[in-house]
Amino acid sequence: MTASLVLVPARMSASRLPGKPLADIGGTPMIVHVLRRAEAAALGPVVVATDSAEILAAVEAAGGRAVMTRADHPTGSDRIQEAADLVDPGKRYDRIVNVQGDLPTIEPGIVRAAADLLDDPAVDIGTLAAVITRQEEITNPNVVKAVGTPLSDTRLRALYFTRATAPTGEGPLYHHIGLYAYRRAALERFVSLPPAPLEKRERLEQLRALENGMRIDVAVVDAVPLGVDTPADLERARALIAKA
Repeated sequence: MTASLVLVPARMSASRLPGKPLADIGGTPMIVHVLRRAEAAALGPVVVATDSAEILAAVEAAGGRAVMTRADHPTGSDRIQEAADLVDPGKRYDRIVNVQGDLPTIEPGIVRAAADLLDDPAVDIGTLAAVITRQEEITNPNVVKAVGTPLSDTRLRALYFTRATAPTGEGPLYHHIGLYAYRRAALERFVSLPPAPLEKRERLEQLRALENGMRIDVAVVDAVPLGVDTPADLERARALIAKA
């Protein structure tokens, strides 16, 4: 297996849950839970990328590694690119995996599933989705849908991502999960490109890659991991981790 550099972006400024990376879950900051689960994926070194000295200190106090990045990045991918260059200036790692810092209950296996998509040399970026099972998600614009050609029961080649309900007709709809595995050269190209028209219209950064001819494959996993965005989400995460 090709080793990857796993980067976990974490910022203190969250409008609905300020300071959430340091939110206490069972006596441990949320960002440390994410770090541990990313480490359990056993893909390679895991580094938190942050613009906060408090987050850096919390990660280092837990024995993890963190790196300070600029606070003014326009997108998460730009932060990941800067962190990759800081951590690995010699470009030893050809694969960069971006695990969001608000997924404290994420299963290590689905992190590996995204990275494994890059075993196909034709794939530039790997990501994840799960079949939508909750009716209210179908028309919810906050639930991004991955639209793709099935390559197998557990893999799609992405054609589009949208906040609309798509595609029409019979068949499953897929809830996109914003975890990415980039080929290093693809990440570098991606951040060098200007925002694309459909990216700006849908407010979905990954469309920039598709609009510029990059290939994104999607691993279909069993369930959407809990993303902590609100106080209610945080209570759910606390309950799940307390039961584990």
